[in-house]
Amino acid sequence: MSGAESFGSLFKIPELKRRILFTLGVLIVYRIGAHIPTPGINGAALAELFAQQKGTIMGMFDMFSGGALSRATIFALGIMPYISASIILQLMTVVSPHLAQLKKEGEQGQKKITQYTRYGTILISLVQGTGMSMALEAQPAGASGALIVPDPGWNFRLMAVLTFTAGTALIMWLGEQITERGIGNGISLIIFAGIVAGAPSAIFLSLDLMGTGELSLLVVLFLTVLMACVVWAIVFTEGGQRRIPIQYAKRMVGRKMYGGQSTHLPLKVNTSGVIPPIFASSIIMLPATVAQFIEVDWVQQFAALMTPGTLVYSLIFVTAIFFFCYFYTSIMFNPTEVADNMKKNGGFIPGIRPGPKTADYIDQILSRLTFYGAIYLSFVCILPDYLIKYFNIPFYFGGTSLLIVVGVSLDTMQQIESHLVQRNYDGFLKKGRIRGRRG
Repeated sequence: MSGAESFGSLFKIPELKRRILFTLGVLIVYRIGAHIPTPGINGAALAELFAQQKGTIMGMFDMFSGGALSRATIFALGIMPYISASIILQLMTVVSPHLAQLKKEGEQGQKKITQYTRYGTILISLVQGTGMSMALEAQPAGASGALIVPDPGWNFRLMAVLTFTAGTALIMWLGEQITERGIGNGISLIIFAGIVAGAPSAIFLSLDLMGTGELSLLVVLFLTVLMACVVWAIVFTEGGQRRIPIQYAKRMVGRKMYGGQSTHLPLKVNTSGVIPPIFASSIIMLPATVAQFIEVDWVQQFAALMTPGTLVYSLIFVTAIFFFCYFYTSIMFNPTEVADNMKKNGGFIPGIRPGPKTADYIDQILSRLTFYGAIYLSFVCILPDYLIKYFNIPFYFGGTSLLIVVGVSLDTMQQIESHLVQRNYDGFLKKGRIRGRRG
C-alpha cells in the first residue's frame, strides 16, 4: 500500500476518524483560547515588554504556551502548572507510603493520584497567577509611556487570578479529553500545538531579517542542515534498543511440552522519552520567570544567570535532565519485577543466574543506557541555545521544543499505526512498523 493510500485509510475506520477529528477540534479550541485576552491588561504595553525578552527564559515560557503569555490571554499560564503538579506527585510517591500504595492499586489508585494532581494544579495556578498579576502591576511604563495594568488593585488581581486559574483548568480538561476520546497523549499534544503555532512567525521573521541583510543566507542554510541532522538523530536514537536475549526452559504441562523458545527483552536508549526535558524546563521556568518581573538587583542578577545560553543555566538544566532521566526510568521500569516474572515463567538470560543476579544485570545495562540517553537529551536541548546566542537569530525551535515536536509526532503516529494494523490495514511505512517509544 502506498503512502497516499495509507493516509487515505485513516478515514476508512469510523472510530479512528472520529478520534482524529475530535483531537483536531480540541486543539482548535485550545488555539482560540490562546487569543482571548485577560481583562484589565494593556496588550500593546505587554507586547513591548516581551519584545525585549527574546532569547530569555520568558521567551521560552511563551513558546511553550503558544504565545499566550506574551498576549496575557486566559491560557497565559499554559499547561506548566499541571506538569509541575505531576512532578510533585511522582516525587512524593517515593517518600509517601499512601501514594506508593495507591500506585500499586492499578486503575483505581491511578484515578486517585490523578485527582490529587488536579487539586495540585489548581493550587499552583492560584500561586502563579497571583505572582504574575502582582508582577504585571509592578512593571514600569514602557517607552510608549503606557502601563501594562492601567487600573491596578485587588479587583484586577482577583480577576486575573481567577482567569489564569480557570484557563489552566480548562487546558488540563482538554488534554484529558484528548487522551480519553482522541488520539495521542493530550497534554503532550497541547504542548506540541503551542510550539508549532510559533513556527510561521519565526519563519517570516527570519525571512525579513534575510531581506534586510541582518541574517545571511549561509547561516540560514547551515541552521537548516543542522536542524535536519538533529531531527534525524532524534528519530534514530528514539528507536534505538538494546535487546537482551532470553531463553525459556522446556516444561511439561499434562502431556504437552511448553517453552524452549528464545526471545529478547528490549531496553530503549531513551526510556523516559520527552519527559525529562519537559520536567526540567518546568522546574527552571517557575523561579526564573517570576524573577524577571521583580525589580531587585540580586533577583535580576539571578534572572540574568538563568538566561538560556549561559553556563549556570546549562549546568542546572543538564543536571535536571539527568535526574529526571534516572528518576522517570526507575518509575517506568522495575528490573526486580521483570526478573521475578522471568523466573516464574521459566525464563533466564544465558550465562546469568535467575533472580537477584538477573535483576542486577538488567539494572546495570539500563543504567548505562539511561546515561547515554541523558547525554543525548542534554546535547539536543542545550546546543540550539548557544546557536541562538552566538548567531543572534530568532530561532524559536530550540532543542527542547524540537525534541518535543519530533517525540510527540512519533508517539501519535505509533498510536495511529496500531489502529490501522489492528484492522488489517498497512501502516505508514512499507517496511516494518514504527517502533514504539515506550518500553
